[in-house]
Amino acid sequence: MDPVITVKNLKKYYKVHKKEPGLGGSLKALFHREYFDVKAVDNISFEIAEGELVGFIGPNGAGKTTTLKTLSGLLYPTSGEVRVLGFEPFKRQTEFQKQFSLVMGQKNQLWGDLPAMESFILNKEIYEVSDSQFESTLNELSAMLEAEEFLKIQVRKLSLGQRMKAELIAALLHQPKVLFLDEPTIGLDVVAQKKMRDFIKDYNLKFKATIILTSHYMGDVRELCKRVVIIDKGVIHYDGELQKIVEKFSPHKVIEVDFEKDIDVKKLGSIGEVKEYKDQHAQIYVPRGEASKRAAKLLTNFPVADLTIEEPAIEDIIREVFGTHSS
Repeated sequence: MDPVITVKNLKKYYKVHKKEPGLGGSLKALFHREYFDVKAVDNISFEIAEGELVGFIGPNGAGKTTTLKTLSGLLYPTSGEVRVLGFEPFKRQTEFQKQFSLVMGQKNQLWGDLPAMESFILNKEIYEVSDSQFESTLNELSAMLEAEEFLKIQVRKLSLGQRMKAELIAALLHQPKVLFLDEPTIGLDVVAQKKMRDFIKDYNLKFKATIILTSHYMGDVRELCKRVVIIDKGVIHYDGELQKIVEKFSPHKVIEVDFEKDIDVKKLGSIGEVKEYKDQHAQIYVPRGEASKRAAKLLTNFPVADLTIEEPAIEDIIREVFGTHSS
């Protein structure tokens, strides 16, 4: 089966004017302008199969949003091949535009002074959705997002969490086969983030939608994505299973242990690297392959009240990836 999304040697460069500061620099720029290329996306390639939910992650300015905008047809690539559902996005063919959606957490598609329902009806006409499909899909999405109560209230009067739910419904009324989610949980509280993640997971499973998700919240990535693509400075540094990057870039596991009484912290050095000790609680880094053995030694030689062996935080691992590639 052919991939739903194909990106080959994609480049997106911007020419930026360079000007020296002050009046002298302004005068010089009038007669001789200097430009340099900003490489927003620099020769990246990847494929995504039908139904995959892929995390596309990296720091600010890494090239994530530029890539999504290129895949959506909002930006024309400098060079390279981009295909989504067999279409070249930048041609903006009507048949293609009816099969994808781009949801940006920091951009609004709903009219602030109108209830969300009015924007839904407008989208219904734009995407030529039948009355029966519109009603069925709206009812289903509203129930999944618990949104029935506020769809007839002015959008500007909604909370951020309610607005994001309405934005998602508007983007999904035409049941797109491909969904680009750019920071969909940004600014939401912990409870709202959890509900949004649950919805994205359920939508992916129910409709077999192909989804690319960007997020600064590693909780989103950890909960939703088996596969991640890590990009920095326009270049892809990793493309594969999230669990494998954990194993590759984190040679240790973390033992979290509570003691029944205060102990001599120096003695914990025989177990591993003590990262923290406070209020009879310790965090110890141990070699990944010896975690069970070191935990058993702890239980035998120390007054342990409780003990867990955990993977290091995804955030720390991602920082390690960037640190490795920037050095």
